[in-house]
Amino acid sequence: MRLVILDRDGVINEDSDDYIKSPDEWVPITGSLEAIVRLNQGGYRVIVITNQSGIARGFLDVPMLSRIHHKMHQQLAQMGGNIEAILFCPHLPEDNCSCRKPCPGLFQELSKRLHIPLSDIPAVGDSLRDLQAAEAAGAIPLLVRTGKGKITEKAANLPVGIKIYDDLASVVTTLLRRC
Repeated sequence: MRLVILDRDGVINEDSDDYIKSPDEWVPITGSLEAIVRLNQGGYRVIVITNQSGIARGFLDVPMLSRIHHKMHQQLAQMGGNIEAILFCPHLPEDNCSCRKPCPGLFQELSKRLHIPLSDIPAVGDSLRDLQAAEAAGAIPLLVRTGKGKITEKAANLPVGIKIYDDLASVVTTLLRRC
């Protein structure tokens, strides 16, 4: 099975320190939707795993998050692309849940749902917690410089041998060359 796991904010869409609270605030990063379409055309299933603590903070509710994701799905569908599933953690960091990245809970849930190990599955993120969750779940963490990626790149504690890309489009180009 060819599968790729993506973080949302900072990988697919522009990130915001004020949180993405409405469909109007959800703006795709240039080339990211096209990159997902290319993944789909290359036979990849695309899954999003994302922390959405704005829900617990009261900035948005689950129906609003669904509207944001509907916009993303709709824009992708117009281009011939698809995200198969979105798994999200609505909790605060201090809730100490197992689903909030850097914990691997949502990755493990995905593995159980699909009945596959995540070894050799690329997981693209822009933050250290994205990379740590992927690594803890046995996936292959890949860092992009979009979103918070440039700051993350300068941080210590990056997973050993981490591959770093300018953006999702460059990740996709590399993945499709391997096929």
